[in-house]
Parts: sequence; structure tokens; C-alpha cells
Amino acid sequence: MLKSLSLDRRTAFDIANVVAGLGLLLSPWYLGFAAETAAAWNAWLVGAAMTLIALAALFAFHRLEEWANAALGLWAVIAPWVLGFATLAAAMWVHVIAGLVVAILAGVSLWSGGDRPYSTA
Repeated sequence: MLKSLSLDRRTAFDIANVVAGLGLLLSPWYLGFAAETAAAWNAWLVGAAMTLIALAALFAFHRLEEWANAALGLWAVIAPWVLGFATLAAAMWVHVIAGLVVAILAGVSLWSGGDRPYSTA
């Protein structure tokens, strides 16, 4: 019973990460910053990577996916300042919010998921 509850929580976390990744991926169009090169490309690339990694984690629960999403989430949080688009409020906030969601969920999953292998190899 406890194992299935843990699995359900991880599935929910991964689905939330898919939604956050898709939100970041699509944000340049729906928030109107597609013409801002650094912000848009970062959103597209990081959002796509977050989404694909979270989708992979839905099918094979491994800690490596959580570590990757934690790193991507932290990058998304700091990217507006590193890449110089922090003055674009919409781009900055969508990066920070999506990044925090993904990084926190990955961190909680790593903290509570000691039974996942690092990889299938």
C-alpha cells in the first residue's frame, strides 16, 4: 500500500513537471516574447528538455531524471540574469516559476525516493 502511494505521488510530480515544462516551452508564444532571442530560445530548449525528461520518468522511474530536472529547474531560475533578459517581466517570471516548480518537485522526489536506481544500466 505504501509503495503504491509513493508511486502515485511520483507520477503526480512527473505530470506536474510535464505541465511546467510545456508551460515554459509554449510561453514565448502565449506571453509574447518570441522575438526576444535569448529568452525565447532558452524557454524552448529548457521547456522541451524538462518535458521530455519528465515524460521519460513517467515510464521508467530513475533518480537520474530527477537530478536532470533539478538542474534544469535551477538553470531556468537563474537564466534570466545570466542570459540578460531579467528586465522582460513575462519571460523572467515564467522561467522562475516553472524552474522553481520543477526543481522543488525533483528535489522532493529525490529526497523521498531512495528506492529508484540511478539508471537502468
